Amino acid sequence: MSAPGWATDLLAQVCADAGVAPPGLLWRTRRGEHSTGVTRRADGTVAVRAGSDPLDQRLTLLHELAHWLAAPSRRRRGRSVHHGRAFYATAFDLYRRYGIPDADALRLESARYRSSLRHAVALRVPGAATALAEHRAAITRRPRRRWRVLVPEHRVTLERDGRWTVCGTCGQRVVGVNLARMRRSRRPVRHVLMTAESA
Repeated sequence: MSAPGWATDLLAQVCADAGVAPPGLLWRTRRGEHSTGVTRRADGTVAVRAGSDPLDQRLTLLHELAHWLAAPSRRRRGRSVHHGRAFYATAFDLYRRYGIPDADALRLESARYRSSLRHAVALRVPGAATALAEHRAAITRRPRRRWRVLVPEHRVTLERDGRWTVCGTCGQRVVGVNLARMRRSRRPVRHVLMTAESA
């Protein structure tokens, strides 16, 4: 579907103000309140899957445009720093300049990326220190969890279960870097399956 007029206008305005060529805008809708997005520099596009909350749609588009405007992320310890201090300096500036109050920006951004609060404090975003303190207080108020062994330590045998690779003993899905590590390993890999219970 085509992007709404406000979104194409906002994209054009942000890029014109920054003096950069605008990306192509891909727009889809999704169920639920919150929006998601992705910026693909190599393809020259910004994609948004818009939820039902108009303010969150706007913040998501601005978040992706911050990726478009910010310098490409540097690498640290072999990993790309995707949402670092430099990115958030650009993002919070865009939020403020294009109509999102600081309190709403902090609330919506931190719902996705908790680390945004730490960066917002360092960038002196009004209200960020209070929001971070409230978040930390909420964590300490959470009931502590007790861990117990669900399946004792055992050797991992990789098996297919439909589209997933799982441990043949406990059925736990094995994905990403763990799957790659287990496939490369010359020695047997062992693991324990645990579960958490409220104290």
